[in-house]
Order: sequence, then C-alpha cells, then structure tokens
Amino acid sequence: MKRLIYIRLIVFLLGLVVLSLGISITVKVQHLGLHPWDVLSVGLYDKFGLTIGSWGIIIGLALTFVTLFLDRTYVRAGTYINIILVGIFIDFFLWLDFVPETNNLFLDAVIITVGIIIMGIGGGMYNSVRLGAGPRDGFMLVISDKTGYSIRAVRITTESLVLVIGLIIGGPVFVFSFIFTFIQSPVFQFSYEKWTKWLHLIERRYVRKKETAV
Repeated sequence: MKRLIYIRLIVFLLGLVVLSLGISITVKVQHLGLHPWDVLSVGLYDKFGLTIGSWGIIIGLALTFVTLFLDRTYVRAGTYINIILVGIFIDFFLWLDFVPETNNLFLDAVIITVGIIIMGIGGGMYNSVRLGAGPRDGFMLVISDKTGYSIRAVRITTESLVLVIGLIIGGPVFVFSFIFTFIQSPVFQFSYEKWTKWLHLIERRYVRKKETAV
C-alpha cells in the first residue's frame, strides 16, 4: 500500500514541476499574452515587486481562504502543496533563465505554444492523483456550487474579470491570452485521462499481486 502512495506522490510532485516549467516558459515570452491568472501575477510583480511565484502563492492562498470559508470540500493537503511548490518552482525556473530570446515572432509563438502544452501535461498529471483541487479550480468549483451557475460560466466570468484587473495594473495581455484555454484544455484532458488510466492500472496490478500472494 505504501508503494502506491509513493507512486501517487511522485506523479503529483512531477506534475507540479512540469506545470511550473510550462508557466515559466510562457512568462519568458509574455509579450504574446499570458493566461489570465498569470497576467495578474506578472502585473502585480511589475507594479509592486516581490517575485512572480510569490504573487502566485499570495493569490492562491487568498482564493483558498475564500473557498474554505464557503465550503471545505475542495481543499485538501494537495491544495496547499500545490500553492507553495508551484510558486517556488516558477521562480526557480525563471531564475535559471534557460529560454532563449529569439526576437522572432514565429519562434516566440512556437515557444509559448510549447509552454502551454507543457502546462496542460503537468496539470493533467497532478490532478489525476486527486490530492485536492488547485486553488483556482477549487475557488471556481465552490462558486459554481453556491451560485448554481455552470463551472464553464463561472470560469469564463472569473477569468475575464481577472484578465481585466491584470490589464488595468499593466499585466501582459495579447493574442495568446484569449486562445490559451483552447490550446491547454484538450492537452490537459488527454494527460489527465492517460495518467488516471495508468494509476488505476498500477493499482489493479498491485491488488492482483497481493491476492496471489495470499
């Protein structure tokens, strides 16, 4: 049983690392536009300092406190691990500064697309373990539950408001800000389904081995 727990933790942590890597790649070509929540983090960083990862942590904790106040269902240990580690990993990858500056619009578009795809893969990985919803997802899920509006409607409304706030404070809003989700969502779904299937397969094999041993 411990082995299964370790496998799930490894997949969860690797997922957070991969997600953070993808975010850091997109931030390096932010002039093409970022995901609404990242627009807000970068805008706050540009205006008030700290680091982009630090603002991600602050925003994540604020959303989690609201979610806890409304309904504790979606907040678990993995939620807090997500908040802290993603912020730390983003700052670490940005510190490494490994993404080359191309000064070429086409290459920058390729780089940001790769970053978005990596984000989708990482998001699918850590969510497949089901250790708790991420702070933004948990917030939108609880708002959907309390208001009766669909998750899709709440997501669109919330991220639109976040995008406007991010734009007002000087965050990087451009073309990719509006097509981000259309690239990331199908990759996320594919990754989530594959990792969920793989984890279930590992668990079934473990159960069979235990039954055979008995």
